[in-house]
Amino acid sequence: MYANPLTRGILRDVTPARVSEYRLRRRVQFHEADPAGIVHFSWFFRYMEEAEHALWREAGLSIAPPGAEIGFPRVSAAFEYHLPLRFEEEFDVTIRVAAMTRKTIQYACLVTRGDARIATGTLTVVCVSKGPEGSMKAVAIPADIASRFEVASGPKPKAQSPKPKVTR
Repeated sequence: MYANPLTRGILRDVTPARVSEYRLRRRVQFHEADPAGIVHFSWFFRYMEEAEHALWREAGLSIAPPGAEIGFPRVSAAFEYHLPLRFEEEFDVTIRVAAMTRKTIQYACLVTRGDARIATGTLTVVCVSKGPEGSMKAVAIPADIASRFEVASGPKPKAQSPKPKVTR
């Protein structure tokens, strides 16, 4: 069906759409929070990855279909935390394509609750060919995948920064 054997299974049979941003709405689940009811820091990486996968689906793609000859492992991920997120709170995870090179995609992530900025993060993935015995080699992102994404333009998602507390 597709001319490029590397992308077999990654492309879905839908009309291609160029995407640059996706917003995912979630609610904090009980198992994501510590005994104090605050989300453990590690969950923010999962939220960002969940939004990334939703962005790929929006573009008519699957990031990791069974049997794919290429993959997109993470080579860098970071978060800064601004406010706590608590059990049962609703929040949004907005992920944007911040930069693309021949072999990498870099995302910027913003986690918000209403107008409050909860956390900001970045994620960089690299396109690799999968070799025997689990070896990987960085390769150019196939054109039929790269053409589905574009670097986000315009203003970044807005959220109010928490006001610093000054104690004397």
